[in-house]
Amino acid sequence: MASKAAHCIVFANEKGGTGKSTTCVHTAVALAAQGLRVGVLDLDSRQRTVTRYLDNRMETMRRRGVSLPAPGYAVFEGQETAQLDDEIDRISAENDIVVIDTPGRDDPMARQAATRATTLVTPINDSFVDFDLIGQVDPETFKVRRLSFYAELMWETRKTRAKTDGVSIDWVVLRNRLHHMEARNQKRVGEALAELSKRVGFRVIPGLSERVIFRELFPSGLTLLDKGHLGELGISHIAARQELREMVAGFALPHQGERAASERDAA
Repeated sequence: MASKAAHCIVFANEKGGTGKSTTCVHTAVALAAQGLRVGVLDLDSRQRTVTRYLDNRMETMRRRGVSLPAPGYAVFEGQETAQLDDEIDRISAENDIVVIDTPGRDDPMARQAATRATTLVTPINDSFVDFDLIGQVDPETFKVRRLSFYAELMWETRKTRAKTDGVSIDWVVLRNRLHHMEARNQKRVGEALAELSKRVGFRVIPGLSERVIFRELFPSGLTLLDKGHLGELGISHIAARQELREMVAGFALPHQGERAASERDAA
C-alpha cells in the first residue's frame, strides 16, 4: 500500500460517453488551482483522452508563455495489477491527491483501481440507458427491481476494502448532462437513484450540464476556471463554471476542508 495517505479519486464507469474524462480533467485542474499537489493517472492507454487534454494544456502554456494550474500526469501501460499498485504508490508519495481515469469498458486495471479509491466517482448521463449500469427498473412503475452487475461489483469492492484496511470508499454517482428544464424522465431517474442509493450506499451529486464549450476547450487544454485565457464568456459559461465548482465541492474531499479551515484561521 501507499507510504503516504494521498486521497485517491477514481473515475470509473464501464459505459463510454458519460463525460467521465471531461469531469476527470476539470476536477484535477480545479484541485491543482486550489494549491493541492495533484497527480493524474490515465489507465486508458488506447484513447488517452485525459493525457491528450493535458498535453494540449501544456502546449497552450508554452505557446502563450503563461503559467496555469496543472497536475502532473502519466499513462499506465502495464498489464499486471501489482504494477498498477506500484504506480499508484509512486504517485501517492509525491502528491496530496491522485486522480485516476479508467477506460469506459470492463477492464481488469479499472477494477483494481477501484479497490484503491478513497472516493469512487461514477458519472452517468441523466437517462435510464445509463442508469441500467447500476440498476434495473420496472418498465411500468420505474421502481428499482434489482442491482446491476456493476453495482454489485462496487458493493463487494467497498466491503473488501473496509475489511482489508478499514477504509470506507465514498462512492459518488455523478449526474452529468442534466437538463436545465425539469422533465418527467429526469424526475424519474432522480427518484430511482435516490431509491437505489439507500440500498447500495452511494451519494448522488449533480455534475456538468451538456454544453458545447466543453468540447471546444479540448484542443487548447483550457478549462472554465482559466479566467483571462478564454476570451469573453457568456452568461451560460459563467453558470457552467459555477456548476464545476459545486461539483468539486460535492466530492467533500478532506483536503478541501482542511484548506478552508486554514484560510479561516489565517483570516
